[in-house]
Amino acid sequence: VLDVRRATAEQLAKLLRGHRERLGTRKGTRALGVFRQAVLVLRWFVDGTRLVQLARDNGISVPTAYRYLHEGLTVLADHAPDLSTALERAAAAGYTHLNLDGTVIRTDRVAAAGPNGADLWWSGKHKHHGGNVQVIAAPDGWPIWVSPVRPGREHDTTCARAHGLVDALNRLAATLGIPTLTDLGYENAGPGFRHPVKKPKGGELAQPDQAFNAV
Repeated sequence: VLDVRRATAEQLAKLLRGHRERLGTRKGTRALGVFRQAVLVLRWFVDGTRLVQLARDNGISVPTAYRYLHEGLTVLADHAPDLSTALERAAAAGYTHLNLDGTVIRTDRVAAAGPNGADLWWSGKHKHHGGNVQVIAAPDGWPIWVSPVRPGREHDTTCARAHGLVDALNRLAATLGIPTLTDLGYENAGPGFRHPVKKPKGGELAQPDQAFNAV
């Protein structure tokens, strides 16, 4: 029993069926039908089920399970909205603001030296290797756009600039009055970004700043 709606699996199965049709896959030549493949992909997403277990449960080899998983990931990525489309939909939905945050997804066996010789994929803040992913969310926290991955060593603002987020979100605020709420990791990103007022070193926030942070 998977803790997702059946409609979600059916939608992914529909996308997989279209993908197979474009490839010219003949009926009956795959070990799994599109619905079972969709469930395999969703189990990996929702429960983090190991590929060995997914292969065993479906009566397929581990390499085949990997191929089915990555095929599903590719199909989903191909149907993800680009940044411009996501912001257009946000404006059409009448959102009063957006949320932006970066997260470092833990990885292993990834290392690459940067210009100064430091490991690009090592996050000093989190003390492990990882990739930085930027997420734009609706006011209720629902993700509406997720960026490609950047090295975990990079600062959130650096990643946001690399993806064109700083210009796009400042423009959204200036033209449509839709600001983006962030944490202090995006300090000085521009007037379209709203983040808490930083407490001065050795001092206290003024009352107006405290009220602003409380909103």
